[in-house]
Amino acid sequence: MTNIATTPEHKPRPMLDLILSIVLPSVILMKFSGDEHLGATGGLIAALAFPIGWGLFELIKYRKFNFIALLGLVSVMLTGGIGLFELDTQWLAVKEAAIPAIIGIAVLVSTFTPYPLIRTLLFNPKVMDVDKIKQKLEENNSTEAFDQRLMKATYLLAASFGFSATMNYILAKWIVTSPAGTQEFNEQLGQMTLYSYPMIALPSMVMMIGIFYYLWRTISGLTGLKLDDVMAQPPEKK
Repeated sequence: MTNIATTPEHKPRPMLDLILSIVLPSVILMKFSGDEHLGATGGLIAALAFPIGWGLFELIKYRKFNFIALLGLVSVMLTGGIGLFELDTQWLAVKEAAIPAIIGIAVLVSTFTPYPLIRTLLFNPKVMDVDKIKQKLEENNSTEAFDQRLMKATYLLAASFGFSATMNYILAKWIVTSPAGTQEFNEQLGQMTLYSYPMIALPSMVMMIGIFYYLWRTISGLTGLKLDDVMAQPPEKK
């Protein structure tokens, strides 16, 4: 009997993501990039190895293309390039702002395609019972009203990435002031990485939750469905 290899299902592991992508790289950059340990170049390479290795591992194991994850990998590698080639730190600020800005622009551009990103991120069968919602919208003649509010949610989502881009640029300019390729640059890069979580990632997460709440309230108001009815259920619970 022939065994058919199947790709394992990807399960979010936020704590592991946080440790490997933020905590460990920051500790290495701030504590182990001096001449008495790894050195400026060795510390930078060691720190970048964790998020790059983890991202490639997930990509290879789960074989699922993720546009945002890919941008994250590109961002990390660009950071490494700026440090290793000792480029002007102005490029670091530009790079930090460019990644979320590209995502925000992609969100807006996607509204002109058959596959808006807001549907991919929030209004999709893995998050919501899309078929049930569409049926109720048609029954209540609310499909057009829902599409208009979905477009508003798209603009809010793009604005959240605009906020991230602006804050990333300000944080990079404020913290990273030493020349690339030095121990001080690595330490400041580690500080920036740590500070970016409470100052940027958490507020962005709150914005995403707010957008999701707005979308749920819209669906509830137009369809009369409750939260338990709206949320997608595992196959065994359907």
